[in-house]
Amino acid sequence: MTDPASRSPAPQFPALRMRRTRAAPWTRALHAENTLSPADLIWPIFVTEGTGVTDAIRTMPGVDRLSVDKLAAAARQAVGLGIPCIALFPNTQADRRSEDGAEALNPDNLVCRAIKALKDAEPGLGVLVDVALDPYTSHGHDGLMHDDGRILNDATVEVLVGQSLNQARAGADVIAPSDMMDGRVAAIRAGLEGEGFHDVQIMAYAAKYASAFYGPFRDAVGSGGYLKGDKKTYQMDPANSREAIREVALDIAEGADSVMVKPGMPYLDIIRMVRDRFDVPVFAYQVSGEYALIEAAVAAGVLDRDRAVLETLTGFKRAGCSGVLTYYAPLAAKLLQRG
Repeated sequence: MTDPASRSPAPQFPALRMRRTRAAPWTRALHAENTLSPADLIWPIFVTEGTGVTDAIRTMPGVDRLSVDKLAAAARQAVGLGIPCIALFPNTQADRRSEDGAEALNPDNLVCRAIKALKDAEPGLGVLVDVALDPYTSHGHDGLMHDDGRILNDATVEVLVGQSLNQARAGADVIAPSDMMDGRVAAIRAGLEGEGFHDVQIMAYAAKYASAFYGPFRDAVGSGGYLKGDKKTYQMDPANSREAIREVALDIAEGADSVMVKPGMPYLDIIRMVRDRFDVPVFAYQVSGEYALIEAAVAAGVLDRDRAVLETLTGFKRAGCSGVLTYYAPLAAKLLQRG
């Protein structure tokens, strides 16, 4: 009989193996802490004048400006893919830009016609519209400019209210003020309520940073060549995080139904802070510069587009987002439908 003391000690394996729940697709799906679906996506679309126009944006490979008559097909595509909302951004012609951005108040302007086209094609599709004056001003700023170069906050807010009402009358479901003027959410909410638009939502660009990642977007809407100076006096300093909490708190107090952090990936910490502090839906915008970086890496052969798209969008969800504005919405929805 062998002496038990002479036996080799039993190997010490870990009692808990983290790999057990990763061993197969079914168990990875079952244990996923966050999920991404087409219902989490908002698809930004750039619209332009003309008929039958599909105009490639040089700095955003794979993204086009569409004329209004092309929007019905885009609306049907969104619905077919399960994307619940399209966001509209107009490329306003030079002769319709002015110092005071008056074209924003034209009930027959490009974005109002685009809203109507989407609603005629797919009435149940959500339509989000940006509220700011940079697509309409000859100086490229989001607000009215004084002769000395200052952006006039209160005078701008009055115009933004008119712009919001103009878009609500056209059929917009969500008003998204991106201008970063103080007090504009309260003023827009009062204007909407005063005209009976009780169900029109406000998604406030609450923490919008003065970022280097907006360059391709400005090309897409045609405002980049007009911009005089920079937007640092009204957009947030990238060095600041606690200030974002104050901005969000103000917009919620003024009547915002949801808030947005912009840009997205460089500001995941801000998304998390906002999600932890406030019990309101938080959205992020995966902006044009983020899109262009991924496309450049794909073109260089160093990144798999499909995997990178789903990974980055899942990262937004993990950080606390209810949804994401992304130019990859149609691609991501197709990938998610395939499973």
